Amino acid sequence: MSVNMNHLEVFMKVAEKMNMTEASKALFISQPAVSKALIQFENTLQVKLFIRDKQNGLVLTEVGKEMLSLARQMKEIEDKMVQLACQENKLLRGKVKIGSFPAASTNLLPEAICLFRSQYPDVTIELMEGNSNQIKQWVEDRTVEIGIVASPFDHYDVHILEHDSMVAIMPENHPLQAEHEVSLEQNRNDLIFCKGGHESAVLNTLHEQQIPFQESLTVQTAETLVHMVQKKLGIGIISKFTLSSVSHTLIVKEIIPQISRDIGIIAHSFDEATPAAREFVKALGQLYRSSE
Repeated sequence: MSVNMNHLEVFMKVAEKMNMTEASKALFISQPAVSKALIQFENTLQVKLFIRDKQNGLVLTEVGKEMLSLARQMKEIEDKMVQLACQENKLLRGKVKIGSFPAASTNLLPEAICLFRSQYPDVTIELMEGNSNQIKQWVEDRTVEIGIVASPFDHYDVHILEHDSMVAIMPENHPLQAEHEVSLEQNRNDLIFCKGGHESAVLNTLHEQQIPFQESLTVQTAETLVHMVQKKLGIGIISKFTLSSVSHTLIVKEIIPQISRDIGIIAHSFDEATPAAREFVKALGQLYRSSE
């Protein structure tokens, strides 16, 4: 049994789009050609990769999910071979697929991309944004090759880029405006939390300090948190790193207990990453590598 690489490419694109029409547009071939290639690929493997449901459309089978992960690994190997050959000829080409959460995209990536492009103008960068948990899953299933996430970093290879800590934000004329620090325990019923990757650090510290947590109001983005605090709905708890990416006029206070986390770039293995990905990690490290 030999795998047709064109069929593999079609399978990956259909799995990405979960729509035959969209996949055909992305591949610049007809929809019947996509369907034919997919059927031939399934026949070669002698497995069903998709369930074709009239109500839900295309759904990957369990073996289809495993095949997709392997297909992405094969694509990574192919990219690595091409990039190694280009590197040997002093010309790096290819694509780096990066996952990042919005604050990291704002604070870290622009300068890093500028530096990287000045050195490797022929490498394409594809950026996907989500929260830290989503990005870890994208790295896990190889949707992206490298990801910028907040700790914990689980089992991945990691380079620490920034040390970060949580702070409290409040509007002007708040009763705690004169206080140097905000106690999470004393103000636990008035806190607004942001779930944009902060929750692990916050919940772990509250548990360790045996501080009861009452989830009265939680939001998904820093912008929403700032807006809620501006409307005097409570005291916002957010990381300094994330807050620096949002425009605001709120009062910022340290918190008790202190809550810290790290920002890092992760991969399955930096040693096994494509040359382009390794060079991008190097560019990030030159600009932001924190003393660990």
